[in-house]
Amino acid sequence: MDRRKRTIVGTLWIGVAIVMATTLEIGVPTSASAVARLFVVAVALFLAAIYAFDPWNVVSDPFRQE
Repeated sequence: MDRRKRTIVGTLWIGVAIVMATTLEIGVPTSASAVARLFVVAVALFLAAIYAFDPWNVVSDPFRQE
């Protein structure tokens, strides 16, 4: 996956995190649904970082022949 596509996908995951973060209330989450929403935000930000920076070369296909 080239850098442009990774940037687009990373931006989409940041958008998902922003939308889910708007559903959270300020303070410590007390219900299971609030904890689940917080988990979704964390996973979306993690995936955004993976796609944007590709630190372990997991998104780019190292075996692709060009």
